Parts: sequence; C-alpha cells; structure tokens
Amino acid sequence: MTSQIRQNYHAECEAAVNHLVNIELHASYVYLSMAHHFERDDVALSHLAKFLKEQSQEEKEHAEKFLKYQNKRGGRIVLQDIKKPEKDEWGNSLETLEQALKLEKEVNQALLDLHKLATEKVDPHLSDFLENEFLEEQVKAIKLLGDHCTNLKKLGMP
Repeated sequence: MTSQIRQNYHAECEAAVNHLVNIELHASYVYLSMAHHFERDDVALSHLAKFLKEQSQEEKEHAEKFLKYQNKRGGRIVLQDIKKPEKDEWGNSLETLEQALKLEKEVNQALLDLHKLATEKVDPHLSDFLENEFLEEQVKAIKLLGDHCTNLKKLGMP
C-alpha cells in the first residue's frame, strides 16, 4: 500500500535508506563485539571498552534516525539480516582501532553513495537530511579514530 504522505521519494532512495539502516546496525554490532572483547579479564581495557560501547550506541542511534526518516517520507521499512562481525577475537588495541577506522570509512562511503543517489534523483530533502545529520559527524568520527591510532603508534602500545 502506498503512503499518502509520500512525495518525490524515489524507490531507489527508499531501498538505499533501508540498506543504510543495515549498515549502521552492523557497525553497532561490530563495535559491541569489540567493546566486550576489551572487557574480558585477560584483556581488561575498560576505558577502551567504554569508548567502543559509546560508538556502538551512536551507530544504533544513526539506524534509528534512518528508520524515523523512512516513516517521515512515507517509505516502507524493510529490515535485512545483520551480518556477523568478521572476527570474534579483536587482537590488540591498535589493530582494533584500525579496524574501527576502516569500518567508519565504509559507513562514510555508503553515506556518500546515498547522497549521490539523492542528488541524481533530485531529492533535496534526503540530501539535506544527510548533510545535516551525518556527513560532518562521520568525518569527525574518522578523524577521532585516526588520531587514536596515531597516538597508540607513537606510544608503541598494542
């Protein structure tokens, strides 16, 4: 059934928003796995675990923003299976934060791809939503993780 509020919301944009929900939930799932790895008694890096839990929560909130946006535009939410994290053992702190940086870049690329699609389909509402809610924040997250990786390398810490 078509929504009565739907206007200028291309089906490809709707599908891409659903895909972004999945990407954000996957990122949340990965961060949660990382966080609990660092809470183990044989790893015991509670501050890093706390940081990673905060990242997990942030990614979950991003997914919820996309779900609310989908309803706001008259789109239909179609959830997909969330892929399991690639690892169960995350190694040392530097390796883990490098994986987190890679993950954030992947999320950023998906956001940029959606922004490009919104532009191609002449959807200024979606473009504005992405620009105001996600793109700048994503760049800041990439910078923060990059800085953490640099600092760990300088300290020679695993």
